[in-house]
Amino acid sequence: MSTQDRTRWETAYAERATVPAPALPAVFGDHEDLFPRAGTALEIACGTGAAAVWLAQRGIDVHAVDISSVAIGQARTLAERCGVPVRFETVDLDGGLPAGDPVDVLLCHKFRDPRLDDQIIDRLAPGGLLAICVLSEVGATPGRFRAAPGELRSAFASLAEIASGEGDGQAWLLARA
Repeated sequence: MSTQDRTRWETAYAERATVPAPALPAVFGDHEDLFPRAGTALEIACGTGAAAVWLAQRGIDVHAVDISSVAIGQARTLAERCGVPVRFETVDLDGGLPAGDPVDVLLCHKFRDPRLDDQIIDRLAPGGLLAICVLSEVGATPGRFRAAPGELRSAFASLAEIASGEGDGQAWLLARA
């Protein structure tokens, strides 16, 4: 990630007054029952850790990464406050996903890098759940970080789609390996 982008994220997280409560991203709320209560998870671009802590509260062993060390610090504070273990790590995903075993859940909310698509698929354990939501051109203007119409479904076509949607500037997909 460029130094400018990294600085922008560090500043954005530093300016936030509070860390949110543990929660699954709202876009997946109608599908909460699909998320397991045991196993392993990798969350990429975890921000302040709300979803990672939510997964840990369900009994999942979570590894969560973000480019912002400020966000990771806030995420660690949230996990400590909630009394759950989560392995948080500052990682620049330009170098790919962090090394590790296949996971039962791979969660990505509001981050898109098509260079990681194959790594994401390969990282899922058999039957593993991919939950991804990105900014989209559908219902919004095109932009550097926005997915084109149909991009997620196409990128993850080798997985078994459970549910998906596009509109209002976001695209999301739930699928199983």
